[in-house]
Parts: sequence; C-alpha cells; structure tokens
Amino acid sequence: MDKNFSTRSMIFTIYGDYIRHYGNVIWIGSLIKLLEAFGHNEQAVRAAVSRMSKQGWLKSEKRGNKSYYFLTEQGVARMKEASKRIYKEPTPPWKGKWWILVYTIPEEKRHLRDKLREELVWSGFGLLSNSCWITPNDLEDEMKRMIKKYEIEEYVSYFQSTYKGMQTNEELVKKCWDLDEINERYAQFIEQYSQKYVIDKSKINKNEMSDSSCFVKSAWLVHQYRKFLFIDPSLPDELLPEKWLGDSATSLFKDYNNILSKPAKRFFESIFELGELIEQ
Repeated sequence: MDKNFSTRSMIFTIYGDYIRHYGNVIWIGSLIKLLEAFGHNEQAVRAAVSRMSKQGWLKSEKRGNKSYYFLTEQGVARMKEASKRIYKEPTPPWKGKWWILVYTIPEEKRHLRDKLREELVWSGFGLLSNSCWITPNDLEDEMKRMIKKYEIEEYVSYFQSTYKGMQTNEELVKKCWDLDEINERYAQFIEQYSQKYVIDKSKINKNEMSDSSCFVKSAWLVHQYRKFLFIDPSLPDELLPEKWLGDSATSLFKDYNNILSKPAKRFFESIFELGELIEQ
C-alpha cells in the first residue's frame, strides 16, 4: 500500500463514495473493519476520526455504549462538491463571465488567509495577482460558504465580470494555471491505469477477484483520481487546449470504477450491515 494513502484520506473516500449514501452515519466498529482492508489499524482509524472531528468534518453521537460518526454540514458540502467534480457532471456552455474574489485579510489573521488560499485552489480558483482570485465557473455558493466558515465577511469582496483586457481569455488562463503540467499528469494517469483496467476487467468477468479486493482497488482509484481536484480547475471546454487529456482520463476512471463498483458496494454493505446487526 502507498504510504501516502493516509487513514484520513481513506476515510474521506469511504464517506464520499459510500457512507453519505447510507444515511450519512456509521458505527466506528464498522469503519475500523473497512479500513482493515487497507492495512490501517484501529488506533490509526480512531486517531484520524478524532482529528477530522476537531477539524469540523465529522461529528459523533452515542447510541448506548457505541460511537457513531457522521459528516457535518461542512463535510457534506465538501463531499457533494468533490463528487460533482470527480464524476464530471455535465455543465452548460460558458457564458464568458468570470467570478473575481479579492481579500484584504490582516496580518494577525494570517492563518485564516492561508486556509482560504488552500480552499480557493481546491475549488478551482486561479491566482491572477496578489489576493485576487478568478474562476470562469459559477462558484458563488462555494465562495459564500468559505466566507461564512472563516468569518471574514468584512475582508472579502467578490464580483462577476467580463474580461475586457488587451489579451484573450485563453491568455488569461495561462497566467493562472499551468495546463501543460496538468495535461502531463493526466497522461501519466492514463498510462498507469489503462493496462490495470484491462487486466482487472478480465479477472472480474472470470470471477477471479474478491469483493474485498474490488473495494480496495475502487477506493484506491478514487483516491488517485481525486488528486486532480487539487490541480485541475475544471475549466469550461471553451477555455481548454485542443489536445486536452482530461476527458480521456475521466472516461478511463469511470469505466474502471464501474466494473469495480458492484462487488465493491457488496463488500461495503456486508460490513455496514454487520454493524447494524451488532447494534440490534
């Protein structure tokens, strides 16, 4: 298992792909059992869950002497946004409008400024100039959520505008994002997973792969593909280069994940239902 495949990252993946679709709550014992499939021990799971609770992603509740964990409102919003971008829901044609966010957060609140920057990059904003971020996507709801989350209403302003500068929209994109570098990362993903997809598809068709293995492979695939959320701003087609590999990588990811999903879901449900039975 990749050492970068942290317990926390794995928990995010399981909540995003499974738990939030099953009532958004799970017994800690079931979560520990699921994470065992990846080589994570009970101590690591409990430590990660505690850390995620302190960070505002999870909340716990007691039922008898058992602890259950569910995504907070913040966690649900992040999972929905991530799912929308991972599974590339269709978007309407770009109308040529840019959203602009600017802030003047004082030095004594630098920690908020750093956190805001991280969220802006994750959401797909590009840094045009100092403290000025832009995106061609309608992320008004996301901006409102971030501003409310960090209580920085008095330091932030945002606008919607049409670019009227001396350059083109495409040249504006080049200032904010390195699409060549992102395209190279997509090429590496395609090269790495194309053969694995063919091999695993054959194994699944011959019933030579266990449900547990499919669950692990599916989660690992989502984990790897999810990394693109931190580098790919999900620009409209109108602003992408001709030889863009993002769509090909997405198709490979969806095809691969589709063949794994049924047995992976079966394994998840067996552990999840075990927790329900134990509760009764």
